Amino acid sequence: MQTTAASIMTADFPSLRPETPLTEAIRVFRESSRQPGRRLFGIIVTDNDQRLVGMLSMYDILLYVRPKHIQVWGTMEDIDVAGLIDAAGSRLKSIQVGDIMTPDVITVGPQVDVLMVLDIMIKKHVRRLPVVENQRIIGMVYISDLFNHLLERIGD
Repeated sequence: MQTTAASIMTADFPSLRPETPLTEAIRVFRESSRQPGRRLFGIIVTDNDQRLVGMLSMYDILLYVRPKHIQVWGTMEDIDVAGLIDAAGSRLKSIQVGDIMTPDVITVGPQVDVLMVLDIMIKKHVRRLPVVENQRIIGMVYISDLFNHLLERIGD
């Protein structure tokens, strides 16, 4: 019997809109980290019709916060680190999710075999794959879902 993305996906997942303030997205990341179970490293971004328009990851946020003009090759003694962090915090207040999200997201259909899902995750270095049907997101396959499923099968 074929095991598909639909059979291991999580149907309950957070999502954001492109116009969501980045400060609100950060709050969602923080709240999810306080909950037991899965930790959230990326959140899908959808339009009003639940069509996938992007993904916002912790990496995207950190890449935005990181000062672009600093090369850290030696010591940081001559750099006002606190000032740079404060400036980044000020910039966050005016940014929306759509400004920094990753717009090109790899997806799978619900009938894709889990071994294909595994292959995609490994080759593309992704930890989450949206499951899309009729242009709408219906679930997420997280690397932990795949890991647990495959190791349970191997252990049987």
